[in-house]
Order: sequence, then structure tokens, then C-alpha cells
Amino acid sequence: MRTELDENTRAWLQLKLTPALGNVSLLRLLERFGSPEAVCAARGKDVASVPGLRREAQEALASKSTMRPVDDEWQALRAHGWGLVCLGDADYPNNLKNIADPPAVLYTTGPLQPRDLVAVAVVGSRSASPLGLVFTERLCADLARRGVTVVSGFALGIDSAAHRGAVKAGGRTLAVLGCGLDVIYPRPNADLRAAVMAHGGFLSEFPLGTPPCAGHFPQRNRIISGLSLGVVVVEATAKSGSLITARYALEQGREVFAVPGAAGNMRSLGPHLLLRQGAVLVECADDILEHLKPMIRPSVKASAAEPPPSTGHDEPEKSPSGENLSPLETTVLGLLGSEPVHADRLCRESGLGAAAVTAALMALEIKGLVRQLPGKYFMRLL
Repeated sequence: MRTELDENTRAWLQLKLTPALGNVSLLRLLERFGSPEAVCAARGKDVASVPGLRREAQEALASKSTMRPVDDEWQALRAHGWGLVCLGDADYPNNLKNIADPPAVLYTTGPLQPRDLVAVAVVGSRSASPLGLVFTERLCADLARRGVTVVSGFALGIDSAAHRGAVKAGGRTLAVLGCGLDVIYPRPNADLRAAVMAHGGFLSEFPLGTPPCAGHFPQRNRIISGLSLGVVVVEATAKSGSLITARYALEQGREVFAVPGAAGNMRSLGPHLLLRQGAVLVECADDILEHLKPMIRPSVKASAAEPPPSTGHDEPEKSPSGENLSPLETTVLGLLGSEPVHADRLCRESGLGAAAVTAALMALEIKGLVRQLPGKYFMRLL
């Protein structure tokens, strides 16, 4: 998370605050010019050659106009202790990086963590039934206890129950907003806001002060699904925004789960539609974990209670099928635990070359001891 206003951060903010410059256009500019500094320094005629830019955005880029001064935006951001994560940063979410339209800039209330790679989104109706709220809270508490980061949109109803469940279980939850971080919306969730801040945090691609306009919520839904390995839909009408999130999940190659409801109930129409289209039926957390099990780490408390993994010094470590591991495989496996580790770090810590580490990881994955996560991260299967 960026907490210093260097020239690169200033350029990112200048582009983010440029009127009429949407995310897709911003990504096109970055592809054309290579960096935010180069975009800000580009001549007007060169900017105009990029397809799809609105005239207002072209004029604003040429005149260096912004919705408000960059320094004011930054000072307001830092006054809250918040920061930015920009596309290309080391801590930019790897799951999100690989979608078709990744947000170029994310405003965030706190740093993202490696364990957020293992995340599941849970979304649904704002006007949820009492049964749906209880089910969602229990489901998300169970997921959080198993080490899953619960992602949702902080709306009333199912979203709020998802965040509450993760918080009550002492787990981690991320809320993706359709407004600026500093906008308290929805008002009834003011108390829940502090709990989410203490157990994860908030993300938004919208500048500070941005109101919760209706068009912002479908846009933020691609981020909810993009952060996650799968999306669970609980209680949604046939025209619910939750189905937009499910559609994004399919486009992004993520798993889609749905919770069945009573036949004929309006809130059941969305999940039942998804089930007919091939979504995985969910009645409990294990239905989700069964599909994502290789990527799910144990809870922090469970990991702390377990003895450290063998390093192979006492006796040769074996795969689940009973095969002995080579010294190279044993060395690499000993560097892995329940938290994702990047391949580059394994090379540094083992003192081995990239080819040797890659070969060992491939063998360990085949033997059922290691799982690869997006972004060349690996974790041990316990």
C-alpha cells in the first residue's frame, strides 16, 4: 500500500482524478505510453490517437485538469491513514490482476495480505429473509475459520451478513465499495464498518467523496469476483445485481456457487437460475471447500496448534501415496507452509536456481503435497 506521494504515485492520482477518464481508457493509455508519468507528459495529438477516449478526457489530459488538486486528494487520504495500491505494485492482488479490466488504482484502508489470495465472494439480496441472513452468517463464519478471506460489497442484507460472519469468527473480510472510501454508505452499516476495518478493510476504485450512484455498483462487482476464487450467491431475484457478479465470475474463470431456496420464492429465482446453468449447489461451507480445498489454508489458530512440518532430517518425507521425496523436493517442501510463498522467494531461501525449484515444485504438486496459486505463489497442502 502506497503511503508516500512520490512522482509515480502523483501521476497515478492525476490520471485517476482526470474528468471523464474511465478505467478502460486509462488502461489503454497505459498500454500505449507505458507508464502513468508518460501518459501525463504525452502531447495532446498523441493522446487523441488512442481509441475510445472521450473528448472531455482528451481536453482534460491536454490541460492537466483534475476534479480536484492531487495534493488535496492525497492529504485527505493520508489524514485517515489510508493509501493506494496501483496496477503493477508488488502488493496488487494477483487474483484481480488477471481479469480483463483490472482497476488501475485501488483506494484501500489497509494493506492486502498474501492470504487474501484464498478468497471467496458471498453476495445476495439486500432485502434478505431472516433465514437467509442466518445461513449466510454461519456459512461465512465457517469459511473464515478455515482460513478463507470473505469478500463482499458491504450492502445491506446478504453482504452485511457475510461480513458479520467473518468478523464473528475472527477471520478476515474485504468490502468493495461502489463509492469513495470516506462516504458512509449504507448508513445502517456504520457500526459494521469499524468491525470490517479491524478484520480486513475496504477497497474502492472511486476517488474520495464519490457518491454511491447506481451505475457504480455493477462496475464494482467485477472487483468482488476478481478478488475471489469463487462467488456464492444467496437469495437473489432474477434481476439482482448478484447475477452480474456471477456473470463476471464466469467471464473471469472463477467458480460460481448458489444456495437453493424455496420454490416460487422471488429470492430463489436468481440462485435457481444459476443452478440450472451449472453452478455448484451449496448447503454448507464444505460444499465450497470441496471444490476449492487444494487452495484453502487452515485457520491461523489451527496452524499454530499443529507441529511444524518435517524437514526430512529425521526420516524421508513421503507423499500421500507413500513415495519418498528427493533431497531437492524435501528442501523446497520444508520452505513451504500454510501461507502462500512466491517462487522467487523459494529460490532465494533455498539457494537453488529457478529451474531446480520449478522442477521440485512440479514434482511436489504431482505428488499432492503442493498447490500453485495465481501469480506464481505456492503453498503446502496440510
